[in-house]
Amino acid sequence: MSAFLPAWLSALLSAFDCAAPWALLALPLPLLAARLIPAEPEGGSGALRVPGTLVGGARSGADLAARGRRRALLTWTLWIALVAALSGPRLVMPAAALPASGREIMIAMDLSGSMERRDFALDGETVNRLTAVKRVGTDFIRRRAGDRIGLVIFADQAYVAAALSFDTAAVARALDEATIGISGRSTGIGDGLGLALRRLDPRDADGEAAAGRQSGAKAAKAVILLSDGANNAGQTAPKDVADLAKTLGIKIYTIALGPRDMADADGEQDVVDTETLRDMAQASGGEAFRVRTTEDLVRVADAIDRLEGGRALAPPLPLRRDLWPWPAALALLAAAALLASRRGA
Repeated sequence: MSAFLPAWLSALLSAFDCAAPWALLALPLPLLAARLIPAEPEGGSGALRVPGTLVGGARSGADLAARGRRRALLTWTLWIALVAALSGPRLVMPAAALPASGREIMIAMDLSGSMERRDFALDGETVNRLTAVKRVGTDFIRRRAGDRIGLVIFADQAYVAAALSFDTAAVARALDEATIGISGRSTGIGDGLGLALRRLDPRDADGEAAAGRQSGAKAAKAVILLSDGANNAGQTAPKDVADLAKTLGIKIYTIALGPRDMADADGEQDVVDTETLRDMAQASGGEAFRVRTTEDLVRVADAIDRLEGGRALAPPLPLRRDLWPWPAALALLAAAALLASRRGA
């Protein structure tokens, strides 16, 4: 049909649509009522009476007074505007293309008591490990626009602080609000990784990871696990969960945080188990990283960003702005004017 319309008119019409176009079928109802319902005979009857002002414009109208014509015009304006509002007119506006990657990334973060240790530098000040991780981690998350990101926090127990979502700002905010002690003070690496895998596994009946994928394309999945200790809590062994990740095709990137390793601890408590974290990453086909300073943490975030890169511009999605308030306001004005004309009669 657009081929028979001028180009400017076709472009104008394509910029509008209706949320409920079927509501427009109600427009001729007053005319049908005037034609199909018989007029009330003298003396009155039980038949449905259609106001003459509603259908006056459809009749000859030669004998109608000017006041009646104005009322008929107001009545029709009220009816047409009301039906137009009910149809939900909308202005269609193309949105800017957004980056999309098809990746799903769960961040599993150690929130044990050792994250309170103040052995990292940030902006010239000595801060605890959690503060440094929050600064770098929130920046990393915000850069992942187009990915579905989630956050698991673990200590004695593991829980989902932010479900998989395209809303990277909300996930970054959940990381920034994380507090040591809310899930205990020990380190359950296996349980934290297991919960992250469950959220990424499409076979999980309850997982948000399976929701929202309409195309059916298989998404690339990864877990970024950060810990500054050794597994000393929970019900599952980290290596067993890493083997499961390999079976599921999910890569694990591990970050060993802290200046000392178990291999050279010299009796020091709460040092990072770099060897176990490295074995977990290798078992899943991912990579292991060692972080001793804030600068190391920034470099690791950049490295993972490159490894899990490849985002491209997705086709723009149309945005729609509702226009129904305008015809609704016109209907309200017509109703007020009609009421005023009746009172002045």
